[in-house]
Amino acid sequence: MSENFDSALTYTSYLAVDELLKLQRPLSTGPEHDEMLFIIIHQTYELWFKQIIHEFQEAQRAMESGDSHYSLAILGRIRTILKVCVTQIDILETMTPLQFESFRSYLSSSSGFQSAQFRMVEALLGRRDEKMAGHLPSDIQEQIKVITAKNSVWDSALAYIDKRGHKIPTDVLNRDKSTPYVANKGVQDVLLEVHRKDPESAMVCERLVDIDEGLQEWRYRHVKMVERTIGHKMGTGGSSGVAYLSSTLFNPTFPDLWEIRSSF
Repeated sequence: MSENFDSALTYTSYLAVDELLKLQRPLSTGPEHDEMLFIIIHQTYELWFKQIIHEFQEAQRAMESGDSHYSLAILGRIRTILKVCVTQIDILETMTPLQFESFRSYLSSSSGFQSAQFRMVEALLGRRDEKMAGHLPSDIQEQIKVITAKNSVWDSALAYIDKRGHKIPTDVLNRDKSTPYVANKGVQDVLLEVHRKDPESAMVCERLVDIDEGLQEWRYRHVKMVERTIGHKMGTGGSSGVAYLSSTLFNPTFPDLWEIRSSF
C-alpha cells in the first residue's frame, strides 16, 4: 500500500460527487421534469468528449511509436465509447417533442454547436477550416489552433504505417499539417499492400474504420433525434438545426480507408 494513502479518502471525495451533483441547474419554472434529463445527457457527452480527446492523444503517441498492440487497445476503447455515445441518444429520444418544448425557450442562445470539446475532437481527427472555431471564445480558438498545427490522428496513422516499413509518399508525410488532408492515390496503394501483406497493421487500419463508422453513426442518430424532436425548426443558438446537422453526414474522416474497399 502506498505510503501516501489517505485513510480519509472516500468514494465521494475522490470522485468529487458532492460538487458533481450540484452542476445540474435547471432554468425552467418548476423546474420542468424533463430538463434534468436534458442537462445530464449533455453533461455526460462533455465528459465523454474529454475522455475521447484524452484517448485519441494517447493513440497518436502509440501509433507514432509503432506500437501495434497498444494502438489497437486504445482505438478499441474509443470505438466502445462511441457506441455508448450513440446509446445515450436512445435515452434522449424517450423525451417527446412536447416535453422538450416545455423548457426549450429557457435554453435561449445556447446550442450544442458551441461545444468546444467536440470541435477539439474534430480538430484531432483532421478538420482544418476557419469556420470550425470562429464562434468560440478566443482562448478556445487558440487551443484548437495548437491542435491543428500538429499531426491529426490520420497523420499519426500514416506515420505508424511508414514506421512499419510501408513507405508513405514523402510529400504526404511532410505536408503542412495545418491544411486539410486530401485523399491520396499513392497512400491508397500503400494501404492495399498493408492489407495484403501485414495483418497486424491492417488491424490498426480497420480499427480506424470502426471509429469512422461510429462517428458517422453518431452523427446520423443525432440528426434523426433532432428531427423527431423539433422537426425543421431553427436550432437554438441560431443554427439551421436539422439542415446544418444533415450537411455533416456521410463525410468520412479517413477517406483513403474507404476508397480502397473497391480495390480488394
